[in-house]
Amino acid sequence: MEKISVVIITFNEENKLARCIESVKPVADEIIILDSFSTDNTVKIGLKAGAIVHQQTFHGYKEQKNAALQLASYNYVLSIDADEALSVELINSIQIAKEKFTCSAYSMNRCNFFSGRFIRYGLWYPDKKIRLFDKRLAYWGGLNPHDKIVLNENANTCHLKGDLFHYSFSSVEEYVKRNDEISSIAAKSLYKKGQRSGIKILVNPVWRFIKSYFIKKGFLDGYPGYIIAKNTAAQAYLKYRKLNKLNRERKTTLKEPVSVSLSNK
Repeated sequence: MEKISVVIITFNEENKLARCIESVKPVADEIIILDSFSTDNTVKIGLKAGAIVHQQTFHGYKEQKNAALQLASYNYVLSIDADEALSVELINSIQIAKEKFTCSAYSMNRCNFFSGRFIRYGLWYPDKKIRLFDKRLAYWGGLNPHDKIVLNENANTCHLKGDLFHYSFSSVEEYVKRNDEISSIAAKSLYKKGQRSGIKILVNPVWRFIKSYFIKKGFLDGYPGYIIAKNTAAQAYLKYRKLNKLNRERKTTLKEPVSVSLSNK
């Protein structure tokens, strides 16, 4: 049977980490935590649960996750967030795959828990993610905060049955606050790439709402489905508005006159 390293990045996750670790124990041969100097009991909880804990300053989501990969002892890695947990069906699927890995990477459906229920429609489900993979053939790429696994061209992918439960937000207020944080990170990532919003600031939010609520049937999740569609659109708008602000500030800085001091000799 093959071995799996489970890697988790953390920062102040004392309320969710124990559930995450307990869920991965049936498939983990080691559990590695890379913590960003949490100020709560995250490290204590991790150590008590049997995890190996390392710490380093947070430099970005994909940067932190790539650093965590380097700490894994085994080639196959299950990368999971502290606010996630494996369903029983997903545990069984991983255990079967673990008997002899036939694929370079394995995707799974992520099911988000929000407003007291699991969301089964809209853009949040099936939120397919690659989380189990051969670290020799993969790395974390994409744009922060929307990091993703990038595979070598020769890698093949299989899909596992079962859900990766994501306990995202405990309240609408927390969701709105997180949206504001994520949109800021995304805007900075786009700015670094030299992008501009253009007409996207109008088109993208409207399209995101229509796709989430109507095309992907988010309305079947009831009121939470509407809240998700609304805030998905709001996040897109905030991202491009903040990108516009960064570009305006840059233009203003470039136009500022340079004062030169001349002195008589």
